[in-house]
Amino acid sequence: MSSTVIGAGITIEGEIFADEEVVVQGVVRGKLSSKEAITVEHGALVEADVDGGSFAVSGTITGNISSTDRVDLLSGSRVVGNVRAGRITIADGAQFKGNVDMDV
Repeated sequence: MSSTVIGAGITIEGEIFADEEVVVQGVVRGKLSSKEAITVEHGALVEADVDGGSFAVSGTITGNISSTDRVDLLSGSRVVGNVRAGRITIADGAQFKGNVDMDV
């Protein structure tokens, strides 16, 4: 399985649509949508509404998350926005401010 990596030194502003997994190590502002998994690594910043399969978040997301599978907020993550997913886990040490909708 291939993936798209947005590296630590990269900032993208606009809309991103992907058919494969997306790994964010840098900064994304605007909209991010993938048919597969989205990973937001520690130190990464996403200021966008995001839609995708499963999510693994250890960085920061400011925006709404819509998942067709599950959202895992890992220790050290910070999410400000609403989450819509069939399953969600919030690890000890994660910060979350928003609403959860599990009626998917």
